Amino acid sequence: MNAEKTPKTPKRPAAGSAGFTEEERAAMREHARELRLAKKGGSVADEEADVLAKIAEMPAEDRHKAERIHALVKAAAPELTARTWYGMPAYAKDGKIICHFQPAQKFKTRYPTLGFSDRAQLDDGNFWPVAFAVKELTAEEEARITALVKKAVG
Repeated sequence: MNAEKTPKTPKRPAAGSAGFTEEERAAMREHARELRLAKKGGSVADEEADVLAKIAEMPAEDRHKAERIHALVKAAAPELTARTWYGMPAYAKDGKIICHFQPAQKFKTRYPTLGFSDRAQLDDGNFWPVAFAVKELTAEEEARITALVKKAVG
């Protein structure tokens, strides 16, 4: 009788790594900090200042894009509140994240992204994008971002 071999169980990650990269662990620490601050009842001004501080810490190329996107989001949807989300600039409606800017350096990616949550009203049939690479910000991209943010808030 020729029994098939069952695949071996993958080995566990090295002790202390828990399977997460240092960048992912840092994002989780940021989120825990954000939750503690929220429990203390920080003001909208405090949250905005936190976002601006996170943007100021970014490398120049990401910082420039984050500053422009921050201005575009605030102008397109003043009802959104700026706050950090896993240490990234994000924008919320009624306390729920609608969109966020992920700098390239955050997870060591080739480019930053502008992402939208499932709360964003971007539904378009059965399949639509929810994250966009931000390689350059020309007037065309800025107009598209403005339109997406307006659509996202409904």
